This record gives sequence, structure tokens and C-alpha cells, in this order.
Amino acid sequence: MGMKNIKGCGLGLRREFLAEFSALKKKPDWIEITPENWIFIPHRYAEHFDEIMGSMPVVAHGVSLSIGSPEKIDKSFLREIKTFLDRYNIQHYSEHLSFSTLGGMQTYELLPLPMTKAMVMHIGDKIKQVEDFLQRPLILENASYYLAPYSEMAEVDFLNEIVEYADITLLLDVNNVYVNATNHGFDADAYIKQISPSRVAYMHMAGHLEYPNEALLLDTHGEAISKKVWNLLERTLKKIDRPVMIERDNNIPPLKELMEEYKKLSKIVAKRGTK
Repeated sequence: MGMKNIKGCGLGLRREFLAEFSALKKKPDWIEITPENWIFIPHRYAEHFDEIMGSMPVVAHGVSLSIGSPEKIDKSFLREIKTFLDRYNIQHYSEHLSFSTLGGMQTYELLPLPMTKAMVMHIGDKIKQVEDFLQRPLILENASYYLAPYSEMAEVDFLNEIVEYADITLLLDVNNVYVNATNHGFDADAYIKQISPSRVAYMHMAGHLEYPNEALLLDTHGEAISKKVWNLLERTLKKIDRPVMIERDNNIPPLKELMEEYKKLSKIVAKRGTK
């Protein structure tokens, strides 16, 4: 279940470095964009954005679908997403295994779901609706969480049951696996061994915040990637041969600094023989 035209290493495109990125001589193999940040794009960004979108492979990674919420799928939101994806001919769309809306209100947070059989079926049925509407497969990402309310099963079992029930692929966030393993006391490597490589579309790398005197990690996506997460990626690549990208959402540094991380990622991927 590979992704057409998406190979090697990617980077999340952000407004903060859009002009710099456009001028890069050596660009990443592909980019990931968040549709909600670009649907109503300010005029001053439009020219660079359109130029980039027409020149390299792109994956869309949404943040507002709220696949696990009790409400029905918001068709007006899906219409906006489909119009955007169609406009730029983006075939790959990923989202988060979480919820962010309740009672019609958008929290702008990725909130944890009860890991239950009932939720597996609820999400699986909504995935089918989304895919039918968008006319594209939906890729779901394992989210970080700090509570596991009303859960009946381990996170990796919950993830695998949804994947099988809905017949979808995963966006495997390696940093989220590490953060959740540390915070909830499970083995990150054992978790990854339970993920079928054929069910992984691509992978994320990101940074987290570590409190030195507390056994707590915060998934901020606002720091450099930690050595332990780099090491976990190296071990993961021995099992899962899929495209990998760097996601930075907060405290965004100069593009030059991000490209240094990208070069490190490229070396690790090349070393492991990922294509």
C-alpha cells in the first residue's frame, strides 16, 4: 500500500519560511502541507505557494476532521477539503486518530479517544464516509495522549483493529510512539513490532518537551528531534521501509536549521536502505 510519487524524505511546509523554501536549490524529496492553513491563503503567500505546489510531490495532513467525535461528519468542511485537494491534485490525505469537536464547537486540540470496540466501529464507519466523499483513501496517524479514558485495550491493539476494520493505512508518528511509551509505561519497540509494515503509508519525526524532574513528555512539535527518537527511527526503519518526514509546528526555527535536521534524516534513511 505505497504512496505514488512519495519516496525518500519530506518536510512540513510552513508560512514562516515559504519564500526561503521557494528559493532552495536542493529541496526535500516531498512536502506535507496542512490544508486548513492554506485553504484561505493570504495573497502575499499565494504566488510562492502555488509555485511550490506545482513543482514537487505533496501530501496533505489535516487537523480538523475530528474523526472520533460523536457528531456526524461535517460535509461542508469535507467539501472545502475536497476542493483544495482537487485544485492542487493532491491524492494523499492524512488525519489524526483523535477528536477535536464536541457539541459543534472546535477545540483546536487533538483529544484522546476511549480505546474500545465500539469506538473502533464508530471510527471505521466514519472513515468509509470520508473516503467516499473525498474519493481518496484516508490515512490515520497515531496521536499522542495523556489520558486513556474508558479504554478496554492497549493503544497498539486499538490502532490495529481500526486499520483492519476500515482497511486503511497509517501515518506512523515515531515521536508519538516514544512519547506515549514513556508517559504510559509501555515498550516503544514492542509497539512498533506489532504494526504491520504493509499498513504504514509514511512516517513522522518531530520533537517533544521533556521535564527533567518529572516522568512526563509533552508532544509539542516545537523542539529539535531528540537523540532517543532518532535512535527509535533507526530501529523502526529496519522493519518498516516507508517515506519519512520532519514535522515542526511550533517555535519554528530558520529554514537552514530545519534543513540540517532534514540532512540528518536523509543520512539515516539512506543508511537503512529506505527508498
